[in-house]
Amino acid sequence: MSENKKISFNPKKITEELLSVLSERSRDVLMQRYGLGREASRATLEKIGQQYGITRERVRQIENQAIRAIKKSELYAKQAAVFDELKEKVKIMGGIIAEEDLLDSISPYKTIHNHLHFLLVVGDHFTKYREDDFFRHRWQVDEVLSGQIHESLKRLYQSLSNEDLVTEPDIIKKFIAQLQGVAEEYKREEIVKRWLSLSKKISQNSLGEWGRTESTNINAKGVRDYAYLIIRKHGSPIHFRKVAKNIEEEFKRKAHEATTHNELIKDPRFVLVGRGLYALSEWGYSGGVVREVIQRILVDRGPLTKEEVVREVLKERQVKENTILVNLQNPRYFQKDQLGRYSPVKTTV
Repeated sequence: MSENKKISFNPKKITEELLSVLSERSRDVLMQRYGLGREASRATLEKIGQQYGITRERVRQIENQAIRAIKKSELYAKQAAVFDELKEKVKIMGGIIAEEDLLDSISPYKTIHNHLHFLLVVGDHFTKYREDDFFRHRWQVDEVLSGQIHESLKRLYQSLSNEDLVTEPDIIKKFIAQLQGVAEEYKREEIVKRWLSLSKKISQNSLGEWGRTESTNINAKGVRDYAYLIIRKHGSPIHFRKVAKNIEEEFKRKAHEATTHNELIKDPRFVLVGRGLYALSEWGYSGGVVREVIQRILVDRGPLTKEEVVREVLKERQVKENTILVNLQNPRYFQKDQLGRYSPVKTTV
C-alpha cells in the first residue's frame, strides 16, 4: 500500500456491521460513546448513565462488554482484511502516528474519523497511547519501534536548550542521530517529521524554526519575542519601523511603531547600532554610545590607528565615519601617541 493511497473500505459500513451483533442498549452506548450516529460528538459516561438511570461505572462495563462481544463475533473475523489494511496504513506511515494525523490522512470528515477511531479501538493490531505531558494521542502497531521513538524524542528534547532555534533540515538530522536501533527504511524525511509531531515538547514557530515548545522563541508571548524572531530572520541590523511592520505581516499581530521601539530599548537582547537600527546582542554587538564603543575596542585591542578604530566601530555601529572621528578627537577620553595610535585616557582616582 502506498502512503498516499486511500483505504478500500467504507469505515461507516464496517462499524454498522460490527455493531449489528449487539443488543439495542449496548449498540446505543457504543454509538454515543464513539460518536457513530448522527451526532459526531462523543457522549460522556455520565451523560449516558443519566439517560439509562445507571452509574457511569455501569456504562463503562457495558462499553467494555460490547467491545469484547464484537471481537468474539463471526462478523469481526470476516473483517480481517479491513484490519490488516488499516494496520498496513499505520505501518507505512511510521509504525506509530499521532491519532489526528492518521485520521486526517484518510478522510477530512469528522464523522468518518469517529468510525475509523472505533475500528482502531476494536482492532487487535492497534494500541493507543493516551496524551500525556510529553506526547499527543497516538496509535502504534509495533511496540518495540514505538519505544525507540519515544526514547529518541526525549533524548532530542534534552539535547536542546531553551535558546536553541533549529532549521527543519537540521532538526531532522539531529533526530535521526538519536534514532538508535531504528531500521533504515523508516529514516525518511516524511516519517521522521511525522514522528517529530508526536512530541508536545518540541515544535515549530510560525517562521518554520524548531525548538523547545516552552521557549519564547517557539511560543512568542509579546512584542519583544516577536521582534527577536524578526531581527534574527533578517540576519542584520534593521530599523524598528520595519520590525513593527514585519511583526504584523509575519505573525498577524498588531505592533505599533512606538511600542515596538520602547520594547527594543528595554530588552538586553537588542542593541541600538544606528539611528533607529537594532541588532541582536548575540551577534557580538554591545550597548553604549559611540564613545563607549571606541573605549571598549581600545581596551580590548590596545592602541589603534584612526583607520583601524573606524573599521572596528563600523563592525558594530551603522554610523557615519565622521561621527566616529569627532568622538575620537575628544581629549577628555582619548589620547594619541607618537605613532598616531589612539588609546583611552586613564582616569585618576
